[in-house]
Amino acid sequence: MRRRSSGFTLLELAVVLLILGLVYAMAGPMLGNGSVGLDVKAASRQLAAGLRRARSVAVTEHTEAVLTLDVDGRTFSVSRDPKVYALPKKLVYALVTAESEVTQDKIGGIRFFPDGSSTGGRITVSAGDLRQEVDVDWVTGRAHIL
Repeated sequence: MRRRSSGFTLLELAVVLLILGLVYAMAGPMLGNGSVGLDVKAASRQLAAGLRRARSVAVTEHTEAVLTLDVDGRTFSVSRDPKVYALPKKLVYALVTAESEVTQDKIGGIRFFPDGSSTGGRITVSAGDLRQEVDVDWVTGRAHIL
């Protein structure tokens, strides 16, 4: 009568560890690129939400409201909101807006009016080849992620 072993051999454990190491080595770079793409989308959504908030303030309070973007500082603020919102530092931002809304070098805004219209503009969020644009229609003041 032969006795059966109730464990794994050292060779079997080494093979399993080798396979796990290979899977981890291949998954790491894939997940790293994915997180940059997620950061681009998240930053675009955060900016679009800020633009919608500024438009809402302008319409509900019957006053002008501005989303001010600091491109180099990677922050933005909205009129009547004391909070300064931070954006991911590893991304690149660009603002296209009316010349009258540029306050300093690399700092500008998109202004919304009580009727819902705006000065219009576009904020580009990018990282390498990944790119999303948040467009503001000057007639309607609506923000759309392109």
